[in-house]
Amino acid sequence: MLTDGEGALVLQTKGKSILSNVLVPHPPPPHPQTPSFVLSRPDRHVVTTGVNASFDDVAAAQRALSARRHRWLVGALPFDLRDPAALIAPETLNCETGPWRPPTIGGHDRVVTIDRADPQPADHRRRVADIVAELRGNPAMEKVVLARKLLLRCDSAISAHDLAARLCAADPGGNAFLTDLSPAGADRDGHHLVGASPEVLVRKEGRVVTCHPLAGSAARDVDPVQDAHRRDLLAISGKDRHEHRLVVDAIRAVLTPLCTDLRVPAEPTMVATPAMWHLGTPIRGVVDDPDLTALDLALALHPTPAVCGTPTGAARDLIREVEGDRGFYAGAVGWTDASGDGEWMVAIRCAEIDGDGRGVTTWAGGGIVAASDPDDELRETESKFRTILDALDVADDTASSPVG
Repeated sequence: MLTDGEGALVLQTKGKSILSNVLVPHPPPPHPQTPSFVLSRPDRHVVTTGVNASFDDVAAAQRALSARRHRWLVGALPFDLRDPAALIAPETLNCETGPWRPPTIGGHDRVVTIDRADPQPADHRRRVADIVAELRGNPAMEKVVLARKLLLRCDSAISAHDLAARLCAADPGGNAFLTDLSPAGADRDGHHLVGASPEVLVRKEGRVVTCHPLAGSAARDVDPVQDAHRRDLLAISGKDRHEHRLVVDAIRAVLTPLCTDLRVPAEPTMVATPAMWHLGTPIRGVVDDPDLTALDLALALHPTPAVCGTPTGAARDLIREVEGDRGFYAGAVGWTDASGDGEWMVAIRCAEIDGDGRGVTTWAGGGIVAASDPDDELRETESKFRTILDALDVADDTASSPVG
């Protein structure tokens, strides 16, 4: 465990110190039921406790890290970087190999219902059709990512820890995240963002930088034959490959001036989650400037066309006009240490839990291009909602029901 107190710095992985300045003079405090931050990945997980400082301003957080006033920053970036962030300098940080596996995942008998869908299915189809018409009539605009949200109500409080643990257990790779949104302001006091994102915005280890963008999707099927058929159709879909290429090209454009030996595969690979097939491209480079941090790189890349569109500014402003404020959905969640290492995930397949634990908002979106079909786009959101709805035991047919 690493602690950010004076004269105490120890990082352990499976009992072996991999970074040590001096010994911790006293036993580390136990983890509370809800850590301030968790990021679980297939190869490692990071858990923090306590708060030494919090930041709603990203530039102030960057300055504090650069000046080494804190050893780590963790938390969430909003979809629109003009909005407040939710970043924390934690008291302790524990990094261990393998995915996060909490000792117990408590069962519950709470009832979770969908209070309201925003927009309703028919309205989402209409929005998609309007965006398609906009794209076909405006060659300068190539893609817009349009999302829906569901507002859920629980008859008893759900903890962020419980939902994150359920998501982690359900994900084959153990992907999950949990972060406290309180630093973003009084309206998010006690709120948490919880999810199981499959998409790496950026990871930095030493001077090596990796990204794994996902764009172009197809719903999974319980029938193995149909599932393979859907995968194969996605692999050759001209519409989805075009959508994916826009994302890869945007990341290449950002990283090329920052990196040497940038490697971008010519063809995407297939990435499977429990609910979806995705086109994915693993990207790797070496940064020229060793002082660039993982947070610096995340800010340079975010938002990619995978969650926003092309061109970025015009797509972002259109999304805000159509959807309103997304908050932290389609933002980024991650951590960075004072050496610059860290990892940031795209904040998708996620939910925001209210301070009382009884209100939950979840989102699902899809990339709209000129060839998009409104019915297909609606079905894609229904499939993506399942990650959160399944973890909350919400019935299968409710994501498309015209409720509220």
